[in-house]
Amino acid sequence: MDFFGNDKLTFKRVFNYLLGLWFITLGIGFSIKSNLGATPVSSIPYTLNLIWGIEIGKATIIFHAVLVLIELILLGKEFKVKHFLQVFVGVLFGYFTTFSVGLMGFIPDPTSILSELLLTFLSIFSVALGLFFYVPTNIIPVSVDGVTQALAIAFNMPFSKTKVVYDVSLLVISVVLCFVFLGVIGGSIGIGTILSAVFVGTVLKYIHKLNSYLTGKTIDFKQM
Repeated sequence: MDFFGNDKLTFKRVFNYLLGLWFITLGIGFSIKSNLGATPVSSIPYTLNLIWGIEIGKATIIFHAVLVLIELILLGKEFKVKHFLQVFVGVLFGYFTTFSVGLMGFIPDPTSILSELLLTFLSIFSVALGLFFYVPTNIIPVSVDGVTQALAIAFNMPFSKTKVVYDVSLLVISVVLCFVFLGVIGGSIGIGTILSAVFVGTVLKYIHKLNSYLTGKTIDFKQM
């Protein structure tokens, strides 16, 4: 059974996959350091933590499991066995996140809105670059991106545009949940969260265009 697409599982493919995951967690680290709000993909687990007191790691596992179920519904017969392995990728993703957040200790705390916005931009760019490297490897997607791929396929939309819609939707759901259950907006949400939701997909699009211009190759972000 071929879990990893039609291409061989080469060193380059695995390297790009791991590098991409690390860049995404680096983006999470930059977003936390900025003090302007966490990335959209971590907003709902944090909201669950605030509302029901679920430990953030367990909340993330529950969230990812729900996303895998959504993928199954969207893809139907196109859903592959490898997508059940996303829970193990989540563990790896967690270790990468711990490492990346730890690296932020070497960066001075932001002292102005400009330095906060710079860290937010670095977060957006890192997440977009991570998606550029790891999604096309078609190994095992993190469920937050696997469901983005599934939505792009199901609704025949460009991956970059779907990413924007999906991230904004996570933000809206987080705001609504916090307002309904707590009467406040979640502490993880800020202007940086909004900027990330709006611009990660757009930055990914331009990274792809630049790569296509330099290499003459077009990358398919919707293969699963």
